[in-house]
Amino acid sequence: MHSFLYYTFITLSAVVGMEFIAWFAHKYIMHGFLWSWHADHHQPHHEKDGFFEKNDLFFLVFAIPSATCYIIGSATPHFWLFFIGVGISIYGLIYFLIHDVYIHQRFKWFRQLDSKYSRAILRAHGDHHAKQTKEDCESFGLLVVNRKYYKKRKDWKSVNS
Repeated sequence: MHSFLYYTFITLSAVVGMEFIAWFAHKYIMHGFLWSWHADHHQPHHEKDGFFEKNDLFFLVFAIPSATCYIIGSATPHFWLFFIGVGISIYGLIYFLIHDVYIHQRFKWFRQLDSKYSRAILRAHGDHHAKQTKEDCESFGLLVVNRKYYKKRKDWKSVNS
């Protein structure tokens, strides 16, 4: 039982930690030196060629540390690393489902919800996409949303435009 709780704690800590790592990567890497990969994600859908974006390459970038943790955790006495890899993978799944499926509706698997939290996520992401340049953007996180996005405003931008 002790090891189950230990590995569950490690996995959940990795999931939570990934929100902050993703925020940092989004703000300083995607809107920094790898803007060339991320820029097409800020273009309206009608201006894009095909289904995939260069921005989708970040899936591979985040898969590398997860896979590395799986491999090292399985092949060495540092088994706890395996569960960090699991946590990164779980966050990746959450990110995919919320960002690509729910917010951008790249896959029409389910409709957008009507709750304060879901509206806040949509507003924050819409505000982020209101800029098509790498400068002056805000709201770089996914799950942690600034309190201001919980308030109603008439001028929120749509992320699906």
